[in-house]
This record gives sequence, structure tokens and C-alpha cells, in this order.
Amino acid sequence: MGKNSPKNVWAAGAVVWRPGTSGSTATEDVEIAVVHRPRYDDWTIPKGKGESGETLVDTAVREIAEETGQHVVLGRHLGDVHYDVEAGRKHVRYWSARGSDAGFTPDDEVDELRWLTVEKARETLSHELDRQVLREFTRLPADLHTLLLVRHAKAGRRSRYKGDDRLRPLDAVGRTQAAALVPLLLAFGARRVHAADRVRCEQTLEPLRAHLEVEVRSEPDLSEEVYRANPTAAQRRIRELASQMSDTPAVCSQGKVIPPLMEWWAAQDGIALPKASNRKGSVWVCSLHDGRLVAADHIASPLPPE
Repeated sequence: MGKNSPKNVWAAGAVVWRPGTSGSTATEDVEIAVVHRPRYDDWTIPKGKGESGETLVDTAVREIAEETGQHVVLGRHLGDVHYDVEAGRKHVRYWSARGSDAGFTPDDEVDELRWLTVEKARETLSHELDRQVLREFTRLPADLHTLLLVRHAKAGRRSRYKGDDRLRPLDAVGRTQAAALVPLLLAFGARRVHAADRVRCEQTLEPLRAHLEVEVRSEPDLSEEVYRANPTAAQRRIRELASQMSDTPAVCSQGKVIPPLMEWWAAQDGIALPKASNRKGSVWVCSLHDGRLVAADHIASPLPPE
């Protein structure tokens, strides 16, 4: 994405939703948060510019909290919008985000928040680009579940490691990536930890596991060796994990498993995948409805841009 510069300004936000007054999470019943900015005298979706040392996920979570008081759980990526501003070209990345019961405190930046039906929010929003993002939000159910599929962090070169490769640990960069994965995965609601039975996979999610104070669940069917011999086992296992959606799982596997597994899953459920680099430490955010993959977004790195 690159750093913010006078010609290239990145921001992030979300369509923040909550169940309607009846408790329904059907898209037509949910309520959407829209905010009024006195500086511009407009109604908009919560968003804001990134700060130094932040990822766009960090930016979205922080800006939503500052503008609405909501401590959200991010969900499906809704797309990016682009437009010209006085400083240059602005790019804004949007997610869906489930809101909380937190209260709103007005300030000079945002002086009013309204929870509106989708239709009323569409009528209230001042900008067509915001209405486009809202239309994408309504394309799928609001209350989707998430599975986070992580490629293990950097662990040096296999050819240089002497000993059982299953025991190869993360290197210094990998440990930095593992630490950075914690706020990223928590932003999407991670509550369970699963890892292929390789030390580097377990270590990648160890900081998250320690933060959540849970046990790591071993996933031998998601290792490269088992996948090479029996890909059906991995396919069956990812389907099982997708159907166990009481809590959001973070699942760590390996580089020769994740791309073909995601391609198979997407083909089975009839969605197109975005381009993905499959770098170490990258994350697939898989959005699920009734165990079916309905959308997937790829985050290439847990680290902020340099």
C-alpha cells in the first residue's frame, strides 16, 4: 500500500452495524451507524486517516472508536474507494464491523451519531461513494462468521536448518511478525487457536494463544506432508472448522497448503479470490454463511508499511 505521502493518503473505516430493535440480524433489519462532521456539515460512514506505525486494520479500529465510541469486530472487506483531495489522492479501505453497546461522546470532529435502518442510512449519507460502500455491505448477510487462515511467519531457510524440519523455529523477523499478528487477528474477533503440528506454525500463533489464555489445537491434516499425500483430509478439516463457528478460529498452516486449499474452497463455493502473494505471516480473512465461503480477503502482512 505504501506510506501516506502528499500525493497518496490512506484511510480506513467500516460500515458499523448492530442488530435491529427486534434483535434481528437480517440485513434489512440491522441498524447502521452514520456520523455527522461539523467541519464539513456532512453525514458519512466512520473513517479516518492512518497514523505512522499503523496498519489499515489498526486505523479502522482506532478511528471507529474515536468517532463513534464503538469497540468493533471487523468482518468482510467491502472494498476501497479513491478520490482527489487537496493533499493529493485519497484511498479509503472499508470493512463491515459489528458494533458494541458502548456510548457516544460528541466532540469537535463528530458531533452526532445516528443508528439508522439501511434504507434510512442510504438516504442520509451525503456522498455517493459512501452509498456505494453501503450497497456492497447489503450484498451479503450482515451477520457472517469469520475464519482466519494464517501462513506461518518467517523461520529462516529450510535448506540451512540442520535437524528435523518439523522443529524449525521462527527467526527474529518471524517473531516480530507473530507479535504483530495479535492485534490484527483480535480485530477480526479471533478467540480460538489452531496450528499445523509444526513448531513454526505453533510459534506463529503463540503470542495470540498467550493473550487469549487458551490452548492451541493441533491440526496435523493441515501440514504440507499430509496435504501432499491426502489433500482431501485438509479439505474436510477446513470444512469442519468452518462449521464450528461459536468462536472465530485463527488457523495457522504452511505455504504449500494454503493456496491450493483456498483455490479448492473458493471453487467449491463459487466465489472468486483476490490476488494473493502468500507471504509468510499473511492472513486470509474468510467470511462464512452457514459454513459456506461467501467472501475472502487477503492481508499480505501483519506489519505496518515501512
